[in-house]
Amino acid sequence: MIIRRFAMLLVAASVVLMAACGGGGGSTPTSTITGVTVSCSPSTVSSGQTSQCSATVTGTGNFSTAVTWSTSAGSISASGLLTAPIVNSSTQVSVSATSTQDTSKTGSATVTVNPTTSSSNVAPIVVDAGPDPSSFTSTNVAFVTVTVCIPGTNTCQTIDHVQVDTGSSGLRLLSSASGGEFNLSLPPENVNGNPLDECLVFLDGFVWGPVYTATVTVAGETASNVPVQVMIPSSSSPSVPSTCSNQTTGPNEGVSLSAFGANGIIGVGLFQNDCGDYCVSQGSSCNGSSNAPCIYYQCSGSNCTPANVAISQQVPNPVTLFATDNNGVLIQFPSVPDGGSPTVSGSLIFGIGTESNNGLGNAQIFAVPDSGNNPGNMLTTFNNQQYQAFVDSGSNGLFFLDSSTTGIPTCSGQFTGGSDWYCPSTSPDNLSASDQGQTSSGAAIGNPVPVNFSIENAANLFNTSNTAFSTLSGPQSDTFDWGLPFFYGRSIFTAIDTMSTPGGTGPYFAF
Repeated sequence: MIIRRFAMLLVAASVVLMAACGGGGGSTPTSTITGVTVSCSPSTVSSGQTSQCSATVTGTGNFSTAVTWSTSAGSISASGLLTAPIVNSSTQVSVSATSTQDTSKTGSATVTVNPTTSSSNVAPIVVDAGPDPSSFTSTNVAFVTVTVCIPGTNTCQTIDHVQVDTGSSGLRLLSSASGGEFNLSLPPENVNGNPLDECLVFLDGFVWGPVYTATVTVAGETASNVPVQVMIPSSSSPSVPSTCSNQTTGPNEGVSLSAFGANGIIGVGLFQNDCGDYCVSQGSSCNGSSNAPCIYYQCSGSNCTPANVAISQQVPNPVTLFATDNNGVLIQFPSVPDGGSPTVSGSLIFGIGTESNNGLGNAQIFAVPDSGNNPGNMLTTFNNQQYQAFVDSGSNGLFFLDSSTTGIPTCSGQFTGGSDWYCPSTSPDNLSASDQGQTSSGAAIGNPVPVNFSIENAANLFNTSNTAFSTLSGPQSDTFDWGLPFFYGRSIFTAIDTMSTPGGTGPYFAF
């Protein structure tokens, strides 16, 4: 597009020259630059991280939108990607864009660069090729390291490549029988004298396995006596009940490391527990339908029956059991350019408004219901139509609507599983939507907040060696799933239900 715009300017210049030489008396076309404005996202980064800056040039006539970039510290690319300097104290970095047509017109923005900290509430997270890149490659999965211990002992295991998921609650570890790292002998949770097992259904499958008690540490935060699930393969005992597997057409994703793609998953989402009051009083009367799902089971040998389970024994969001910094999480990632990056590093920061590093600042709050038909969902408007939506770091793409609704073709036939991904004919395809919170009755809360996003041809993205993509997208009927690509270049807060924060009581998202 830059080349085509440059060619148009050349044509316009030649026309002006011919008119001037011909002396035909016609007026010379003119254009004027009236201003340049600059914005950078995120506006606060740590040493060495990146912030994507953009410039808007205004003017009259056939003016040029081209700019040159400069920065007071660090470095900046021709596309406006700032790489922050290494600093020892909080530093204000000025980023400027100057019109190439009229160098007297310049806009600027300020990016705050903080030193890299070892705060106890900050856990490094990374998007990379995954726990076993020699066998398979992970794409757009955010990983953190978790330490689990046998309660009351110093017998512990540190497990890397645990997926960070704001779309679920609870810590789940892939057993060594499934090819995962976990192999501690934790004490089991019991119901009526029988071991407690759990079936948890995700969007694309389910996991099955026993519930144990552990001490869990992430960064400098520790939670004691935490029920955690250990995922086991279908061949292990007890076997998967049909009332569990029949709840989804997807497979048991806990059968292997390659099937699950991580050594575990830590759900740091909107809710304190993975089931709640339903499993306390109605869990034993489930029938496996969407209205009465079967989640917890008491197992005697290989015989497992649905069970009622007290809140204290359900798998919790471990953040709620931290002594402090326990009301939510903040995930920060730098921007990722079109085409992707080989890897990207970010931070999982515990607490909202509890420390100097997790304040809401100017983040917009999107309240979501904790009950009703759409718990945890906000609203997204696209092409003047409103849809249910949620923010989910555990989804590795931006999944929204379908081809018949969007007019965007999928990659069907281009590679196996191509129908799961969008392959727009114009790549990148620049799109826009708007987000709002909602009440339990479905009424919108607050003014619509514009969201601009781009998607690229997934076949081309997968043909690179990159693992982090901000433009990877696929269809999902009647819904917007703002997955991990949405987190790049943003600071996204997830406030836990009933927990008090400076932005009000959770649950809500903020960005």
